[in-house]
Amino acid sequence: MVPESEVRDVLAELQRLRARVPLLSGALAAGVDGLVLAHDTPGVEAEGVAALTAAALGVAIRMAEATGRGGFRELLVRGETGYIATYAAGSSAVLTLLAEDRINVGRLHLEGRRAGARIGELIGPALRRAEHPAPPAHTPEQHDPRPGPLPHRT
Repeated sequence: MVPESEVRDVLAELQRLRARVPLLSGALAAGVDGLVLAHDTPGVEAEGVAALTAAALGVAIRMAEATGRGGFRELLVRGETGYIATYAAGSSAVLTLLAEDRINVGRLHLEGRRAGARIGELIGPALRRAEHPAPPAHTPEQHDPRPGPLPHRT
């Protein structure tokens, strides 16, 4: 789980990105599992887009690996009326951008890569902590002083 302060920072990054690139019609950050972290997607169901992004991400990762192209960096889909671009945001999240057909694709990539890196920096540590929580600390009253069985060879 990502703390609320990081979620607010990610949302602010998405809003700044949309302000810098006027032909973006939506932006969302999600975990690679398809769960929305933050979104600025007016008129679009963010949860559905995040779930579809996770599915497309799985195929893109396999394709990159199968063809020897290395780890996932980005995915671009062009429809009749615009683009859907997905960028790695650290190792545990992705940034998906919805853009109008008239967008400069080079600028979309430039801004998307930068924002993906920034979002990865913002939420990466929190997502890693959630994936690998620290073991619970033992208090003295919880410690069992009896030794466990000794290992033996069978």
